[in-house]
Amino acid sequence: MDRYLLRYFLAVAELGSFSKAAARVSVTQPTLSVGIAKLESEVGARLFERTTRRVSLTPAGSRFLVHARRISLEFEAALREVSETPQLKRVRAGVLSTIPARDLERVVAHHGKQSGGEALEILDSTERDIANRLSDGRLDAAITILRPGLDSFAQEKLRSERYVLFVAASHKLAGAQSVDGGELAGETMIVRRQCEGLPEISRYFTNRDVRPSFSLRTLNDDRAMSMVAAGLGVTVAPESFKRPGVAAVQLAGFSLSRDVGLVFSDRVRERSGAFVEAVRATFGVSARRKTR
Repeated sequence: MDRYLLRYFLAVAELGSFSKAAARVSVTQPTLSVGIAKLESEVGARLFERTTRRVSLTPAGSRFLVHARRISLEFEAALREVSETPQLKRVRAGVLSTIPARDLERVVAHHGKQSGGEALEILDSTERDIANRLSDGRLDAAITILRPGLDSFAQEKLRSERYVLFVAASHKLAGAQSVDGGELAGETMIVRRQCEGLPEISRYFTNRDVRPSFSLRTLNDDRAMSMVAAGLGVTVAPESFKRPGVAAVQLAGFSLSRDVGLVFSDRVRERSGAFVEAVRATFGVSARRKTR
């Protein structure tokens, strides 16, 4: 069995989408579909249920997923063992896409000064993908939101922060301490499409009969904040998104917050090293704060 077929299968299984999986493995969607069809022919069973709305594993696909993950891990382990070239210690780190880029920049800069020969491999991804990769050992650690589903992993809390309204520094609300969502009926909103708090944010405004117009919908948080600074609209985001050119205003009656932490794979025995220390230094954590 060709290894690339396993890569295709694992990508579709984890992302639940042929188009997203094709982007991850850097092939076109038709190429990936042909590969999955070839794999299904080789194993003699249909691996995915496909509808116009979703892609899910069949019972046979779920059973095959266990073996595919193990084969992939063992293949990578075999390559490391037989390599004749001494390898640097490599840390595979996941970073949630909604962690501000400047935080990651500071982590990487600090790591570069104190790496001690430790190589760093970063994956920028979603909560679900990061959790899956921690579970099967494809990540050593991750900066992500601490959720109940991650309770089985060792954790260090890095930051607690509220979601606030961001407006341009020149906006009429820029000097306000707090504003009720009902007062924003005439505002134009910028939607951060990958925001993990989007359902709660939408519910907050809907409950106040606020249905604003939208000037931008984007997956890029840096672009969203730049457009807020430029005056294109206002948005709701975690407090750590504060940057020059924008002002943060509390939303009355809106208490949504998130805990950001460092989560370790069960396969990691030593919860130390240049990357871990760089994260602690960046977030101002002087000692380990385990949540379990």
